[in-house]
Amino acid sequence: MSKTIRITRRTLGAGLALAAELATAAPGRAAAPTGADTVIWGGPVYTADPAHPRVEAVAIRAGRIAFAGDRRAAQALVGPATRVIDLKGAALFPGFTDSHVHLDGVGERELTLNLEGAASAAEVAARVKAYAATVRPGEVIYGRGWIETGWPEMRFLQASDIDAVAPDNPVLLQRSDGHAIVANTAALRLAGVTDATPAPFGGAILKDKDGHITGMLVDTAMSLLRGVRPAQTAERRMRALKVGMAVENRYGWTGVHFMSAPWADVLALESLAARGEAPLRVYAAVDRQDADKLFQSGPRSVADDRIVTRAIKLYADGALGSRGAALFEPYSDEPTTTGLLRLTPDDTRPVLAQAAARGIQVCTHAIGDLANARVLDLYAEALPKAGPDPRWRIEHAQNIRAADIPRFARLGVIASMQPSHAIGDLHFAGARLGQDRLAGAYAWKTLLNAGALVAGGSDAPVERGDPLIEFYAAVARKDLKGQSGPGWHPEQALSREEALRLFTTAAAHARFADAELGSITVGKRADLTAFSVDLMTAPEAAIPKGRAVLTLVDGQVVWQAP
Repeated sequence: MSKTIRITRRTLGAGLALAAELATAAPGRAAAPTGADTVIWGGPVYTADPAHPRVEAVAIRAGRIAFAGDRRAAQALVGPATRVIDLKGAALFPGFTDSHVHLDGVGERELTLNLEGAASAAEVAARVKAYAATVRPGEVIYGRGWIETGWPEMRFLQASDIDAVAPDNPVLLQRSDGHAIVANTAALRLAGVTDATPAPFGGAILKDKDGHITGMLVDTAMSLLRGVRPAQTAERRMRALKVGMAVENRYGWTGVHFMSAPWADVLALESLAARGEAPLRVYAAVDRQDADKLFQSGPRSVADDRIVTRAIKLYADGALGSRGAALFEPYSDEPTTTGLLRLTPDDTRPVLAQAAARGIQVCTHAIGDLANARVLDLYAEALPKAGPDPRWRIEHAQNIRAADIPRFARLGVIASMQPSHAIGDLHFAGARLGQDRLAGAYAWKTLLNAGALVAGGSDAPVERGDPLIEFYAAVARKDLKGQSGPGWHPEQALSREEALRLFTTAAAHARFADAELGSITVGKRADLTAFSVDLMTAPEAAIPKGRAVLTLVDGQVVWQAP
C-alpha cells in the first residue's frame, strides 16, 4: 500500500503544480512556457464544467488538461512538436465512463457464441448447430445473449430446444441478463443435475408441469453447472481482458467500473497496466468471495491510478426478466413467486462492518423493490461506522417503492443505473410488475429530483455496452425504434445535461475521482471522448446512429476511427 500511495501522490503533486501554474495566466490563456503535447479543435467541446460548459479548443500537456477555451488562444500553444487533432465537426466530451460493466464478460462475448438478436428458440438452435460444427465432439459450447421477449415460442429457452443440434457437446447458454443458464441434457448429466436436485438458497431449477427439469437454472442454481465448463487458463483470462478493453475504447469509453471482478482479473489487470498494456481506466469491485483479499490488502492502485480496486460487489437478488428480482408482492404474470433474495442480514452485516472499518466501498446489486428496501435497511445500520464519505452504492436500483426513494439521498447512497435496461425491459416489465409498480421502475428523474446522485452505466454484456445507446435511453426513454409502452412514464426522461453527468461527473464521484476526472477542467486528467453526433443538440433518433471517433486516456489516443 505504501508504494501505491507514493505513486499516486507524486502524480497528483505534478497535476496540482501544473494547475497552479496555469491559474496564474489570464482566463483563456495558458501559462505553460512550452507548447502543448496535443491540441484538439474543429468541433463543439462540452466540458461538463458549470463554470465553462462549452469551449472551442482543448490543449493537453503531460497527460492533463492544460487549457480549455477559445481557438485563438489555443493556437498560441501549438509548437513544433504539438499534435493537432481536427475533430472535423465531431463533438468532444469529458471521457465517458461506464459505471457498471463486466469487463471479462465483454471480452468473452467476442470470443464465444454470441446469441444477441436471436429472434426465436429455433434461431438459437440454428446458431448452436453452426457453432458445434466448428468444435470437437465433447467440447463444451458456451454462449450468451438470448432473451425470449417477442419469441414466437412465448417461453424461456429449454434443453429440448438444443439437444438434437449438438448431441455430442455439453451446451451452456446464458440468458442476456446473466442470471439464468439453459443447459442441454448432456451438460445436465455431466453436472449431475436431475429432477430430484434441490435448488440452493437464492436459486431456482425450473420444471415443467410434470415436474421434469427444463434445463434452465436461475441465479445461485447456476453454480450447479460450475464444473461443466473448464476453468479459464491465465492466458485465456488475459486475452478476454485485452479484448474487452479494446471493445470499450472503440465504443468511446475511457474508463469502466468493473463489477464482480474476480481477484485473478484484478491481478491480471495490474500486471497489464504495469507493462503499459492497459488502455482503459479500470475501477474494480471484487466479488464477495474475494472480499477478504481486498480487506487484507486495503484499497489498491497501480500504474498512476490506471487500475484501482476499492470496492466489493454483493448481490441482493436476481433479475426481473428471469423472475429472480425480489419483490414485496408476487409477479403479476406469475403469482406463485415473489423472486429470489440472495442475501440474509446475518450473513451480510459482518461483511458490511469490515468494509466500513477498512474504507472499502460497497456496491450491491438490487433490482426488485424488496431487495432495494432490504439493502437500504442494512446500509442504514452500517453506514454510521463507515467514515465521513463512504459513497456506498446500489447497482441497478430498477424498481423502488415511493417510500424508499428519498432514503438514497438521506443515506448518501449512490444509485448506479443503466438506462438501456429501460429499453431491454420495456416489452416485458409491465407484465412482470403490473402498471402500478412501473411508477418506481427505472426512476432516474425521481431519484435525481429527490437529491440522489445517479451514475450511469451499461451492464454489458447484459446490454450492448454502447454509450450512445445509454445516452439515448436516458433522454428518450424509448426503444431503438422510437417506441414506448403504456405506463412507461416519459416524465422520467432526463435532459441532455443530466444525461451527460451520468457518464462523466457522477461516474467520477462514484469512484472517488471528482478532483481528477469527469470534466474538461484545467489540471484534470485528459480523458476525452469524441462522437460523430452532437449529443447535446442532435435529434433523439440520431444519437444511437452515431459512433465514437476518438478516445483518449491520460492524453494518449487509444482509439481513433479510420
